[in-house]
Amino acid sequence: MTDDLWKLSATDMRKGIDAKDFSAVEVMTSVIGRTHTTNPKLNAVVYDYSDKAIAKAERADEALARGEHWGPLHGIPVTIKVNVDYEGTPNTNGLPALAHNIAPGNSPVVQNLLNAGAIIFGKTNTPELSMRGTTDNPLHGLTKNPWDERASPGGSSGGASSACAAGMGPIHHGNDIAGSLRIPASACGLATVKSGLGRVPAFNPSAGAERGLLSQLMSVQGAICREVRDVRFATKVMAARDVRDPWWAPVPFEGPALPGPIKVAVTKESYGYPIHPEIVASIDRAAGYLRNAGYQVEEVETPSIKPAVDAWLDAVTLELKETLGPVADQHGSKTIQDIFDAYYRFGKMVDYKGYMQAVANRSAMVRAWATFLEEWPLVLSPFFMRPMYDYDHDETFDGVRDVFDAMMYSYSINYMGLPAGNISIGLIEGRPSGVQIIGQRFREDMILDAMQVVEDQVGIMAHQLWERM
Repeated sequence: MTDDLWKLSATDMRKGIDAKDFSAVEVMTSVIGRTHTTNPKLNAVVYDYSDKAIAKAERADEALARGEHWGPLHGIPVTIKVNVDYEGTPNTNGLPALAHNIAPGNSPVVQNLLNAGAIIFGKTNTPELSMRGTTDNPLHGLTKNPWDERASPGGSSGGASSACAAGMGPIHHGNDIAGSLRIPASACGLATVKSGLGRVPAFNPSAGAERGLLSQLMSVQGAICREVRDVRFATKVMAARDVRDPWWAPVPFEGPALPGPIKVAVTKESYGYPIHPEIVASIDRAAGYLRNAGYQVEEVETPSIKPAVDAWLDAVTLELKETLGPVADQHGSKTIQDIFDAYYRFGKMVDYKGYMQAVANRSAMVRAWATFLEEWPLVLSPFFMRPMYDYDHDETFDGVRDVFDAMMYSYSINYMGLPAGNISIGLIEGRPSGVQIIGQRFREDMILDAMQVVEDQVGIMAHQLWERM
């Protein structure tokens, strides 16, 4: 039934379109139909480009009939997060003041998707300034988690995760400076990879100024998908060269095979946070899946993430206060202003000299982890050390503090620019939860291989969700 084409992975959509088992128009019509059915309850897609998407799908079918192929994503529906430039559409970043901030051109990640033949049918929600662990703002409103309307869909790519889990297409763009791909993926039972520094090019033509240095080193673009194979598919496309990002590096996506069984270090160190016992059990379960698949898995002591945690809280907050802080003060809601104030109070905010020292000390942290990862190429770690929180949990200082403490394995990895994936491990207290796999720089392929092992045992969580919706 073509009505059910929305259920397919991007990989299977591509195969079917190429084989002419069904058309790009049929795929797009099915995905848009699913979106129009589910989105009113979830508010995940905040800009609807259905008519343009159908028209482009018609051109995609006409091109195939002439023997023309646009690329690996020919005719595949995708969404773009509303904080990234898609020419001629608003880049609001969740702020009413930016409702008419029309992108003058495409960001590299959007251009790479379009160059590969993808069709953008909508833009997804983000919190104000994309700096919150849930997705709500005065302009577009609250995005809900399709698993549980009280649960947060995560942030800041919560629109992408909600849409993805509900079946509104197989590939959803997002980005991650502290956990904004991995938190939503974990919250909604999905898969993602936060690529390492230099893998996926980034730039917004609408930006009025360059980002701070630490933001440049930490922030990455990526994809949230229902299936690991689609994350691989989309990330490889997104990683194509774009000269506008000076951090981008021309490194092949598939790295060389390593000799012998790949070693996986397991850590359950919680650094004083009262880690939920089912989180610990889920790490053990994932470790068993990897061991049974032939990996050499051992629980060992990794380099501490605490220096990176402290540096984020002490130095990144200074950069945040100097760059985004004034925008939040002038244009943000009281909620986001209070959340920013909480960020400032977490650590011991440095002065400019302390900021310079923090940037210098970052090299030592990266060096320690790079040395460790040379012997242990993958690390299986907690990601979020508690069950997923309610969407308003971070509207108090204690709530914001709890979220940041529970996700220290998230933003510490951003600080060091290492790649890390999140894969669903099942439900904890009725809400999805994931585990994190950290890897060597430019070895997202190895992370994805390990994630696939876990997914093969857990299954596609979205398929379970659809039976409940």
